Amino acid sequence: MPTSLELAGQLREKFGDLISGPLEFRGEVTVTVADAERIAEVCAHAKAALGFDLLLDLSSIDNYGEDPRWTVVYELSGIGHGCHLRLKTHVSEERSQVPTVSGVWRTADWHEREAYDMMGIVFSGHPDLRRILMWEGYPYFPLRKDFPLAGKPTVLPDTAFTRPAPLEGGPFVTLPGGRDSAAREPRVRTPEE
Repeated sequence: MPTSLELAGQLREKFGDLISGPLEFRGEVTVTVADAERIAEVCAHAKAALGFDLLLDLSSIDNYGEDPRWTVVYELSGIGHGCHLRLKTHVSEERSQVPTVSGVWRTADWHEREAYDMMGIVFSGHPDLRRILMWEGYPYFPLRKDFPLAGKPTVLPDTAFTRPAPLEGGPFVTLPGGRDSAAREPRVRTPEE
């Protein structure tokens, strides 16, 4: 049976410099796909030739203040060989789109819709790219780092919230730094804190 590191090496052999050298940390192997436009091609090969028949998760990271702004992360698993591989690719704010992999794994459909809804990353070629958590017409992307923790007032009175939402002084408000870990603990806070 191949290891995740060996399979990552095979991916690099196939695609050359498009794929970074594999990084292994705590038994998890990660490679970065240099050109986001080719992620679907890389994923299709990983599934067909390397046996990664399951997309466990697709998530996104907001690198606010850096370029490229977003990192899209694909967690792959192979049922037959039991290996796990993480693929990453970077997406700039100017472009803010990446090809869909829903043609490779059908489960990508909802994962990509969530990344679009929460971060604003467009998955080109997606069969039904629309909001999945927020309502249609909502003008913001709530998981971006520049979205305020206290939320924003809604533009639709009598829909969802009429005050700033969703976490106005909510239980997930934390403070950076602080005198000790107890002071940083997530809890309801008043504006003075």
